[in-house]
Amino acid sequence: MSNETGMLAGKVAIVTGGGRGIGRAIALGLADEGAAVVVNDIGATLAGAATDEDPARDVAQEIIARGGRATKSTLSIVDPANAEGIVAKAIEAFGRVDVVVNNAGILRDAMFHKMSTQDWRDVIEVHLMGSFNLSRAAASHFRGQNSGAFVHMTSTSGLIGNFGQANYMAGKMGIVGLSRSIALDMQRYNVRSNCIAPFAWSRMISSLQTGTEEERRRVERIKQMTPEKIAPLAVWLASDRAAGVSGQIFGVRNNELYLFSQPRPVASVHLGDGWTPELVDTIGKGAFAGRLTPLERSSDVFTWDPI
Repeated sequence: MSNETGMLAGKVAIVTGGGRGIGRAIALGLADEGAAVVVNDIGATLAGAATDEDPARDVAQEIIARGGRATKSTLSIVDPANAEGIVAKAIEAFGRVDVVVNNAGILRDAMFHKMSTQDWRDVIEVHLMGSFNLSRAAASHFRGQNSGAFVHMTSTSGLIGNFGQANYMAGKMGIVGLSRSIALDMQRYNVRSNCIAPFAWSRMISSLQTGTEEERRRVERIKQMTPEKIAPLAVWLASDRAAGVSGQIFGVRNNELYLFSQPRPVASVHLGDGWTPELVDTIGKGAFAGRLTPLERSSDVFTWDPI
């Protein structure tokens, strides 16, 4: 049955990459709370190649079968005109747009000294440019109606680090900056923008290296965390209940919720007569030595089993 009294009753949401994994779980979660959903997915492989599948159609049909409202879109968000088309479809089908969930992504992993320019460009275009394109297409509508919510997927691979993912890390950290900028620029129009760093077993995670016993144990831990665990936070951030929460970075790790810190000065030192390279070495280096951020991966920080 359609939820006419849910947290998102009367809202219209767009979910990119909504045909599988985390995107599918979020699309279903939004619909369960009363939102009409445009499920956007080009049906590509993890690396971005086209397939004959239509996961967007399947999820839209699943929502409708459950008594909700949904329609599909297979337009690529890499093209700004397509992003405009996706927003136009939401308005044509449901009369408005209230929520954008930027979830779509691809992977082209390689150690940095082996990464091709094409693999760098393609990943940045989907993650960062795609998120910008759809956000920009919706922004004018949000401004005009004096309301709206963006939920962007970042990653601890970007926030903390991982091997062989310079393109993915750069895209995901770029999304953090994009979200923060939107939050600052559009707060006067009652528009919110937040990020989620999701921990969940999905196609994006299935490419993780499992060459060592430690890596295999890490993957087994991640498999415990299903995409459905991400949806409640995304639904809440999309709702009016999250009023006043903007420009933040959250995380979901199985049954754990996190609020991440954001870069701020952690130490300072000054000299009245200024600095020379030699003084940086003899004074500055020692002043900062105990506060340097280690070269860690996400798995080095999140060392305990998911709760």
